[in-house]
Order: sequence, then structure tokens, then C-alpha cells
Amino acid sequence: MSHQETGRPGLGPLFRPRGVAVIGASADPSKLGSAMHLALQGFPGHLAAVNPRVDGMHPSIARAVAAGPVDLAMVCVPAKACPGVLADVAAAGVPAAVICGGGFAEVGEEGTALQAQLAVVVAETGIRLLGPNTSGFLVPGAGLTASFVPAAAQVPAGPVAVVAASGGVNHAVAFLLAEAGHGISLAVGLGNGIDVSAADVLDYLADDPATAAVALHIESVSDGPRLVAAIRRLTVHKPVVALVVGRHDVGAFAASHTGALATSWRSTRSALSAAGAVLVDDECELVDAVGALAVTRLAPNPAPGVAVLTAQAGPGLLLLDDLRGRRIATPELSTATGDVLSTLLPPLTFQRNPVDTGRPSSGFGQVLAAVAADPGVDLIAGYALDEPAAVDLTAVLAGRDAAVPLVFGVGGIGPAVRATRRSLLAAGVAVADGPRGVAAATAALVADARARDRAAAPNTPVADDLPAVPGGPLDEDGCKEFLAALGIPTPARRVCHSRAAAERALAELGSPVAVKLLDATVLHKTEVGGVHLGVSSPAELTAALDALEAIGARRFLVEAMAAPGIDLIVGAHRDPVFGPVVLFGLGGTAAEAVGDVAVHPAPLSAAAAAALPDELVAAALLHGWRGGPRLDRDALGRILVTLGALLVAQPQLMEIEINPLRLGPDGLVALDAVIRIREVPDGRTDR
Repeated sequence: MSHQETGRPGLGPLFRPRGVAVIGASADPSKLGSAMHLALQGFPGHLAAVNPRVDGMHPSIARAVAAGPVDLAMVCVPAKACPGVLADVAAAGVPAAVICGGGFAEVGEEGTALQAQLAVVVAETGIRLLGPNTSGFLVPGAGLTASFVPAAAQVPAGPVAVVAASGGVNHAVAFLLAEAGHGISLAVGLGNGIDVSAADVLDYLADDPATAAVALHIESVSDGPRLVAAIRRLTVHKPVVALVVGRHDVGAFAASHTGALATSWRSTRSALSAAGAVLVDDECELVDAVGALAVTRLAPNPAPGVAVLTAQAGPGLLLLDDLRGRRIATPELSTATGDVLSTLLPPLTFQRNPVDTGRPSSGFGQVLAAVAADPGVDLIAGYALDEPAAVDLTAVLAGRDAAVPLVFGVGGIGPAVRATRRSLLAAGVAVADGPRGVAAATAALVADARARDRAAAPNTPVADDLPAVPGGPLDEDGCKEFLAALGIPTPARRVCHSRAAAERALAELGSPVAVKLLDATVLHKTEVGGVHLGVSSPAELTAALDALEAIGARRFLVEAMAAPGIDLIVGAHRDPVFGPVVLFGLGGTAAEAVGDVAVHPAPLSAAAAAALPDELVAAALLHGWRGGPRLDRDALGRILVTLGALLVAQPQLMEIEINPLRLGPDGLVALDAVIRIREVPDGRTDR
């Protein structure tokens, strides 16, 4: 919820103060307080230096407030002094503060205790606190450089906001954006974030007229629903591009593969994407993506068509290859468009998409107009080396019909090329310096259009007619009985309490069969030797039962073998930060090792569920690869929607996993399943 909904003060006094006080200001240039006071010299409002030991400075924050309005205190004192100083700042009526120095929770127990004291002051007084352990923030348009990093004052004003978990990343991204020709509306590093969070800043930016797009850097999330709600509100009007750190976080081992695979990194990315954010993989893509979205934005569209226009074939192929690797549609241009292009271009150039002009020339603008007029083109991704003697790119591209957005890479070096890029940005053309940057910017525009299209779809209500999860713990047979009640197919099977019963089951089911340990306390049967496959004869059955009894089995499950196919995993569990999520991917015993999965918050729509296979690296395997089985997306979607709805509707259900879910000639069949129910302290299942 926003600060208006929580009743807490907003962040206006922090980012748009009338006056600033530097507490711990110093005449010693080696001190943090000196660097901060120097950085703030360009601030047009009231600036006060506070240090009782330095002549000419205010002896207290109260005296500084008496001398002029102070909305923000920059606290530059040792960590041990910070709780008392913060209390004094709040008592003086200053509504916001920044604690720049470290020495808090990031350094151990003593620092954690100091940070807890800061949290108490914040809770008792209502003061808004940025940090501690942050290098501050920038608002270039207000002349406010609340940062001790020297180059920060050189960052120009502009439409891009940076919200970073790390002060160092905040400055690094702001500098990269500035080098790429993009100005900054706000750049803030959250530090330890005991009060002001990413969600708070996003809520502030939603009403900031200077901000057109937001670059978001995430390291960890404490309140997932709050962050998701802030992104969802903001992306209605302003795009958000998110870089989530922690790709290689394997998390704690969970009871099922679902919990182990749905790492914090995957869950965070899926939650932010579902809320409307565009995801990127590194800081360079972050700059290209948010820079493009600050300039232009596509209309909502589930599958925008992209045309590639290049003045040099080699870079054009690099661009096309990158776009196809990102699964972006690059449709062949219409016959009518081809007829026009054939009158404008030499016969040996490629003219269907990509469109290769051979070299930039005076006719480049006509080619651009013809491509833009094609009915299948929603966005043009272009590239050309800067050759001003052949064509004035600024005049051609800036003078185009802007109905179709354009991302353009201008290759070259030197001040003239940089000036061309900046003039194109000013004309509403998203600009990059190379094919990869053009691809990243294009992908961001496409992802944003898809996200806005999804957001326009009606919400999927949580089903209210699902069967209640039975009391646990459940063994495999109990889990499959429940799956059958949900309409999920399972193989024919028999529960056997004796060898004689197992022998009858083999005769009744026919061979081959799977013979398994049946014990609700063993979740990974394969790992303990509890699964024997392809049992066809009484002798093989005897051998399988001997092996199972040797590991303590007293009950057996004899089950008809499913036809060969592709093993998948579907599951749903409660993420500790974001709540219920569903997972889909390649399954079997190697599910964790392969790690080819997609995650989505629950509840999810049938359309979102059916689209999850497209996120897999091995998606082609599911579409009849070399004569193999073909996935019924609607059937898969029903399973995923149902599992997600179960977790949302039934709080006692902690996790449900089907692994493997076999995709065979007869469709989807659940071959094994795990269901975990919440346990209450006395050991009973909480129903």
C-alpha cells in the first residue's frame, strides 16, 4: 500500500527539501561530513552545517532549524552516535534524514543492535529515514546532490529514475545512463533500508512529473506484496525495468523439488514480471532498456512485430540473431511492402525482414517510411554506422512519421557521434551504440507491451469448488487419489500390504509395472532405492520386493508403467516473501540439476499458465520434437491454475508437487506426487 494508505509521511521532504542540514560537517576534507557538505554547495535552498566542535557551524540541529527551514538531515557521524543524533533530529521537527555511514547490521551483532535502535526512533517519531549504510541520492533537477561521491554532481537532469538496493550500484547505473545521454530525475541507494524501501520510492515516483521510467535494482525483498503492489500501480503510467541479483542462489533445501527450484531469484523475478516490470540480466541491459522506455512506449500488445532495418549487413544479422534468441517476432514483410522496397534498394539486398540497404544513402528515409507502413510492423529496430557524407541520420530519423516507434543504433566514435545520439534521443528515438544494445532496448519495449496487455485482461477468480486437501501426512497413493479428484490423470495402481497382494497386482495390471516403497515419510523414494521400474515377471517382482524390504518397506505400491515420453514437473508452494507461486519445467530425478523451469505467482489466469512453457530453454521438446508427443497447453494450464488456486484457497496446504508429470502419447499423466500439509505444534495436521 502507498504511504497515504499507511498514514506515514510521504517522501517529499526527503527528495524535495526546502533546507538541508549536514550533521557532522567538518573542515577536515578527509571526513565524510566535509565531503557531503561540499557536495551540497549547489543546493539552492537553506544549507546548514552542524558540528558543535567547529567554529562557524551550528552547535545543534535545533539551532540549525531556528536559522531556516530544514526538511532533511544528512547524518555523517560514527555509527554509535547515530541513534541519539536521529532522535535529536526528530525532536527538532525535521521530517527526514539520511544516515550515510556504515557499521550497522552489515557488520555483525553490535551493528545489528545499533540498527535496531534506529528502527525504534523511526517507529516512535515517524521520521523518514534513508539508510543507514548508503551513499545517498541525487535530484539533479533540484540542484540536490546528497551524495559524497565526487562525480555525482556531473549527472544531468532527465526523465530516468534509479532505485537501487546498493548505493554503489545506484551511482554506477546513474553514471552509465549519463554516459549514454540519459538524464536523471532521481537516483537513490537504499542501503540497509530499515525504513524507506523500494516500494516507498516507487510510490513517490508514481506522482513525480519529472520521471518517465524507472530502473530498479533488487538484492532482497522483505515485503513482497507491498513491492508488487507498488510496481503494479506505477507501471500503469510509467515503465519499470528491474535487475534482480542472485541468479545462482540455490536457497535452502526444501522438502520437494519445487521449493528447491523456486529460488528467491526466480520467485522475485516472476513476481515483478507479473506486476508489469521488464526484467533484464545485467546493468548494461538495464541502461539500454530503461533509456528506451523513457523515450517511447508501445501500446499494449500480446505479440508486437519487429522489423529490422540495417545499413550494414553484418551488424544487422547480429541484431536479428539476438532478437530471435529473445523470442521476439520478426515477421516477413508484406508483398506490397516488398514491391515498394524493390524500387528503392539494389536488387542484391535483402528486403523481407531484415531490410538491408547496403549502405546508408539519401533514400534511407524512404526505406524507413516503407517499412513503418507495413501492417505487421509495430516497432523498428535499426542500425547504421555514422556516415554523415552519405546520410544525415538526425534529419532522416528525427523527421520520420513517429507513429511506429524506433530503436536505432548509431555506430561510431567521437564527439560528433555522441552528439548525433543525443539529438536523436531529443527527437524521441530510442538510441543505442551497438546491435546488442538495440536488441536489449527492443526487447524491453516488447516486454512492456506484453505486460500491459496482460494487465488489461480480466482477473481470474479463485475457484471455490475445489475439494479440500485430505488430512496428512499423505503417501503417494493418497496424493494420487487427491489428484484424481482434481481431474488430473494417474496410472492404474494397487496398494499392497503383502507379497501375495503384490503378485495379484502384477497379474491384474499386466506387465510391466513400477514397484515402489509406500511411506508418507519418504519424499524422495528414488534416492533411497525405493523405486523399481519395468518389472515384468514374478521373479523380477520378487527381487524388487526383496530390495524394498531391505530398506524397511512394509507397504508397496504396484503401478502400471506409463508410455515413454517427456518428464515434466509442476508444483505450487508458499514462497516466504511473495506467497503462493506455481512452477513448471522439465522434471524427473534430475529436475534440480537441469533447472529449466518457469515460475509464476498464484492465482494465475489460464492464459498465463498456458504461456509458461514458452519460458523454458527446452520449449521445443514440448511441440512434437522429432515425432515426440505434443503438449496440450490448455490441459497443462488447467493443472497449473488448479494447483495455484488450491494454495490460495486452503491455507493449510503448504506445497503440492507432481514430479514427474509424464507427457506421452495419451497426454499428461501424474507419475508421482508430494503434498505437504501445515503441522501445528502438537504434531497434528492443521486442517
